[in-house]
Order: sequence, then structure tokens, then C-alpha cells
Amino acid sequence: MVLRGYVPTSEETLQTLAALRLQSLNSDFSTHAPFPRLEELFPPHVLHARLPAPRRRTPAKCRGARLRAGLLAGGLWGQALAKQRAERDQRLRGRLREEGASTMAAIVEKWKLLQGMARPEAMAAYVALVREWPGFGSTLFDVDLRAVRPRGCRGCGQSRRGTALTPLCPQSPLGAGPQRLWLGIGAKAVSLYKPGEPEPLDSFCYGRISSFGASDSSTFRLSVEDRDLLFETSQVDEIAQLLNTYLASTGARRPPQPQEPATSPPASDPTVLPQGLCPTAGPWLRRPQVGSFHS
Repeated sequence: MVLRGYVPTSEETLQTLAALRLQSLNSDFSTHAPFPRLEELFPPHVLHARLPAPRRRTPAKCRGARLRAGLLAGGLWGQALAKQRAERDQRLRGRLREEGASTMAAIVEKWKLLQGMARPEAMAAYVALVREWPGFGSTLFDVDLRAVRPRGCRGCGQSRRGTALTPLCPQSPLGAGPQRLWLGIGAKAVSLYKPGEPEPLDSFCYGRISSFGASDSSTFRLSVEDRDLLFETSQVDEIAQLLNTYLASTGARRPPQPQEPATSPPASDPTVLPQGLCPTAGPWLRRPQVGSFHS
């Protein structure tokens, strides 16, 4: 979770987590201790983010200009461009190695400060630091929020991608347009995060969710009160299975007792969630944060 970038925090804290991992693996610092590769200790995307973004070439405006550019690319000019790209890539690789060496040195210095800390204590400190993130314990999925529309509005918009987004409530930050988000599924709530941000954009306890399901093989629908949220994702089945697992583990899908008549969900919504897992009128109440990720 940490190495995949799913714990938004500072680089300083990520280095501390890497040092705690080394202490739990190898105990006290030693030059003879085996060193894992940096990508096994520190999120690689953080290092890549330090590199300068490649400059985009301005596309040719007319067909004739594109044709001339194509002819030039096949001659000496093309060879010169290829040489420039190779040199640029070599510089970037060298810069990446320098950043990696600098980061590993900072991690080792923090590891040295942990001398005398027992392995179980290092593991406990690692977990305690990660638990400071309010989303700890949730499973995160990369999704594209394509639409937020009123429930029952089957004909809204010309297509799924063209449906206008509407906020869930006046205070909701959702609704500015299609967005790449993290969909966090936890034991008590479903949350939406902007990638890399520690606080959720919006959260829905299960009492606010009326149904969910697959609109097609790549679109997951989550119905929250009077709104349908449509997500584009390649993990439709995994999301649905995890939601069902959490509902089953909380006893929300217990079989009806003899004095309770059995009910079946409507045919149009095969997965209808029970109400009452948390208050439906009030906002989701998250456990207070126990600390700060920032050192």
C-alpha cells in the first residue's frame, strides 16, 4: 500500500517508514546487513516526480507542414532528433540514479537513529505511523468518476461520458467534471479521494447507499440517496465483491428470522443495501485523527 503510493504523506515520513522497515528486517544498522532495493522501501513514483517533465513538441498545424516534418524525420534531421532523445533519456536516468542515491542515504541515516529498537517495536511504530491516515484499512481502487446524476434519470445526457456532473450536496466538491479518483471501500463507509490527498472529497456510510452494481463491463454504479455515481474502472467485479464482503461481515445480510417475512430486492437493482448501518441523515462521522503524518 505504501510502495504503491496509496498512503498520501510527506517524503520525510516515507523515509522514516523505510527506515523502520529496515530495522524490522535487519535489526540495527550494519554495513554487512543485506540492503533491499530502493523500490522495495520507497515509492518509485516519488522519485520520478522529481524529474523535469518532458517538453511537448508543438504539432504541425497543416498537412503540408506535417508531411515536410515526416520527410525530415527520415533523413539526417531524424537521426539528429534520435540522438537528442537518447542523450536526454541518458540524462534523466542519471538524474534518477542521483535522486535514488540521495534518498537511500537519507533512509540509512534515519535507520542509524533507530539503534536499539527491537524488531516488534519497529513493526508497531511502522503500523502506528500508517494508521494516522484516516483512510487506513480501506481498499483503494483507481476509478474515473464519469457522471453524478439524479436517480431514475435514464435519459439524461446523450451518452455516459457526456452526462453533466451534479454535486451530491451543496458542500460536495464533486461535480466539476470527469475526475480520476481513488474509491476507498472500508468496513463502515465508502470514500472518494483525490489521488495523493489525505482527506476524502466525500464519504458515504452504508446507510446512505441504496444500491450498487455494474452498468456494463467497465462501469460501476453506486446509488447514494437520490444520486447515481458512475465510475469507469477495470475492477468492477472486485469492487462489487468487496462491498458484498463488508456487508456480510457486518451481519447486514443475515437471513430473515421466522417472525420476519423474507423480502427480495427489486429486479432492476440486484444489489440493494439495507438501511440502518449508520445514520442516514447526518454526515459520516470519522474517527478523529490520532496524529500528523508530517514530521
